[in-house]
Amino acid sequence: MIDSENLKQFLEKNEIKYHNEQLLITALTHRSYLNEHHDIKEHNERLEFLGDAVLELVVTEYLYKNYPNPEGDLTNWRSALVKTETISEVAKDLGVEQYILMSRGEAKSLGRSRQLILANAFEAIVGSLYLDQGLEEVQAFIQKKLIVKLDKILSEKSYIDPKSLFQELVQDQEGITPCYEVLQEDGPDHDKTFTVGVFVGEIVWGEGKGPSKQAAQASAAIKAIEKYKKKR
Repeated sequence: MIDSENLKQFLEKNEIKYHNEQLLITALTHRSYLNEHHDIKEHNERLEFLGDAVLELVVTEYLYKNYPNPEGDLTNWRSALVKTETISEVAKDLGVEQYILMSRGEAKSLGRSRQLILANAFEAIVGSLYLDQGLEEVQAFIQKKLIVKLDKILSEKSYIDPKSLFQELVQDQEGITPCYEVLQEDGPDHDKTFTVGVFVGEIVWGEGKGPSKQAAQASAAIKAIEKYKKKR
């Protein structure tokens, strides 16, 4: 369980208050924790369900009121803000990793699995704040913790998928289109890992791995973008 001192630290760190602190405890309880603590009856998935809807509404309203751009732009920007990678980073900023309750096995998870746990916890926190404090307070929280990242997203064009962004960079500078090639396949058919390289001419600019060719291509493009920006 989260003791009162840890709960106080979390609240003070993030400058939030609760009338019903049990809502926050539930938001920080992963379903795996119940497997080892049978006295606990509720995990955070219902709050996550609510928080996901609240998060999308608040971000959508903010973009609509503050930017005159067409729907396509706003949709891409919203997607970049509420995607797993972004909100898991916000969860880390909040210190969720220190306080989330999960099983010993789940606590060892890394990579995408850990990202999902953190992202889901952030959505659950949003849901719990909405129930406890109402829409106005949760709007302020989302703007302060998440929407502040929008300027960086726009300046780095990270709302564009990495393959498209790398292609845009290369075509602008080199006048050619990058191509992708599978370099390696590992594992059985039902659990393959692909290694893909992205080439500009004869030069490999990035290699990425993933459970599908598309995921590996995206990973390769991200690495290539980082390398290409350093070159420029």
